Amino acid sequence: MATPRKEQSTNTENLQTLAQACDVNEVLLQISLRWKMQILYCIAEDVSQFSTLKKMFPTLSDQVLSKRLKELKEEFLVVTEDIENTTPPQIRYRPTEKGKELLKIILDLHNWGLKWRIAGNDYCHMNVQP
Repeated sequence: MATPRKEQSTNTENLQTLAQACDVNEVLLQISLRWKMQILYCIAEDVSQFSTLKKMFPTLSDQVLSKRLKELKEEFLVVTEDIENTTPPQIRYRPTEKGKELLKIILDLHNWGLKWRIAGNDYCHMNVQP
C-alpha cells in the first residue's frame, strides 16, 4: 500500500507509465517505501514488538512505524500474534513465508550491491556483451 498520490501530478503520470511498461516497477515501488524492508528484516531477526522496533529506529515516528506495520500486514508479509499472559495485552509480529521469501531476495540484492560497490566503478568501463 503506497502513499496516496495526486492524480494529476507529473510524478503520478511517470509512475503510471513505468507500471504500464513493466510490472517490476510496481513491485519495486511497493517494497522501496522508506523503512519497510528494514522493519521486515528486524521482525525476521526476532525484534517483534512495536516498542522494540521503535528502539531500533529512534528517529522513526510512531505514525510511520504503525503505517509500515499495517502495510506489511495487509500485504501478508507479517502476521500478528498475542503474547500470552501479558497485561495490558501485547502483540508481536512474525514474518510469513511470503515475507521470508522476499527477505531472501532482498538479501541477494544487498549482496549483489556489495559486490559491485566493493569492485568500484570498474564495471562502468567493462566491455559487457548482452
